[in-house]
Amino acid sequence: MDLPHMMGLALLGGTPVRSHPFAPRRTMGTAERDAAMAVLDSGVLSAFIGGPGPYFLGGPRVRAFEGAWADLFGYDHAVSVNSWTSGLMTCIGAAGIEPGDEVICTPTTMSASATSILFYGGVPVFADIEPDGFCLDPAKVEALVTPRTRAIMVAHLFGGAADLDALVAIARRHGLVLIEDAAQAPGTTLHGRLVGAWHGLGGFSLNYHKHIHTGEGGMIVTNDPVLAERCQLIRNHGENVLESHGLEDPANLIGGNYRLTELQAAIGLAQLDRLAPIVAQRQALAARLTQGLAGVPGLTPAWVRPDSQHSWYCYPIRYDEGATGVPRQRFIEAVCAELPPPASSDDVALTGGYVRPLYLNPVYQKRRALGSRGFPFDQAAGSVSYEPGLCPVAERTWRSDLMLSALIRDPLTPDDIDDLVRAIHKVSDRIAELRDTVCPTPVAA
Repeated sequence: MDLPHMMGLALLGGTPVRSHPFAPRRTMGTAERDAAMAVLDSGVLSAFIGGPGPYFLGGPRVRAFEGAWADLFGYDHAVSVNSWTSGLMTCIGAAGIEPGDEVICTPTTMSASATSILFYGGVPVFADIEPDGFCLDPAKVEALVTPRTRAIMVAHLFGGAADLDALVAIARRHGLVLIEDAAQAPGTTLHGRLVGAWHGLGGFSLNYHKHIHTGEGGMIVTNDPVLAERCQLIRNHGENVLESHGLEDPANLIGGNYRLTELQAAIGLAQLDRLAPIVAQRQALAARLTQGLAGVPGLTPAWVRPDSQHSWYCYPIRYDEGATGVPRQRFIEAVCAELPPPASSDDVALTGGYVRPLYLNPVYQKRRALGSRGFPFDQAAGSVSYEPGLCPVAERTWRSDLMLSALIRDPLTPDDIDDLVRAIHKVSDRIAELRDTVCPTPVAA
């Protein structure tokens, strides 16, 4: 056997570290199957009625799911929705955002965190992120507060807690609503308290790629009964029931159909029992990966905020091209070549960046969202900017400084993580060979 060839980088013709595939993620079991069959046997897949009466709030499984979620997460109210996108829109409406109101948000998040603001005529104002935790930088948020600011939208990115201590203090100081986008962070804690709605409202995603799921769906949480009622109204054609709720003003309460079905709620109830062991396993795998990456030149393992528990939607790694001499994408290609081709997005060993900073997308660059006349950007103050360079940390993170791994999921094992670590170390140890493929050494005349 040609040992040097076998030990060479797989990308350059060597033998990979691992060839057998990673075990697929299995999210449904007997409990979910039994719960779904019970709903099918009942013949009632959704019990919502968009008018006054006991079923305005949904059927028995929807209400049971909401109650169980509120109890588990420690919030007074939980309101289910059919997607977290509609959940974010509901939160913005419930918070009273009106045309021209400014909402400070992160550019490094799924697009719905910001577009939900646009649906109510609000204007997203993007603040830069922390270089370590990748969540909103409170100092940058504070600097952007104006008399037009009404809320802050914070995302607990990758399952890590944002700096809620500082953000809640800013919200209180300026009389703002804090909306937490905890789509990726069920089970994440700060100071022993679960994130989700520390000062206002927020919630979680239940789509397929999250820790637990109902296929599609979401759950809003709050301790404020008024906000909870407003969310319930927006979720289900609230204009039809204002009088029965003792309300006269329909502002922001014109509803949609954002209702979760009885089938989804039944599956969600079964999934709740999975959350704690899933988070525990991800924490154990992440700890092993952190240990394995220690000391690798140019790579900084994931950072966890002090006195918090990360829930690890994925594992972020900071990458320093200056230390490796190899562009991030080439390093990623070399590591992925050492491992089996991914069968799905759950098997991607490394990927570069996360999302392009949202303000660089056409909707903000062209300032055209609802209709063709520039609304709601025509309502914005002149100081609201979407220029390239606005958030340098976010842009650097996207372009060159961040890698993500999806391999910290059930049912993977410490041995699977060790293979990822071996692949990374192999590429790092032979970085000169990889560097030569990017910038070949000149041949002497």
